[in-house]
Amino acid sequence: MSDRHNPKIEAPANVEKDPEDWISGDDPMTPAQASYLRTLAEQADDPDAYADGLSKADASKRIDALREKLGL
Repeated sequence: MSDRHNPKIEAPANVEKDPEDWISGDDPMTPAQASYLRTLAEQADDPDAYADGLSKADASKRIDALREKLGL
């Protein structure tokens, strides 16, 4: 086994950006975000957390909030 750093397994700490700083943050949420957000909203019994027409950044923030609420 090698002790080399594997970037596919270990992402550097500075990889995460605030969604407000994303270049594409104003783009519509992706289908994957929509699906995951819908699932988390159902699990959290919070139907208002999901809304059509969210931006990528807003969807990401709601996903993070629901993950925290659910302890994920």
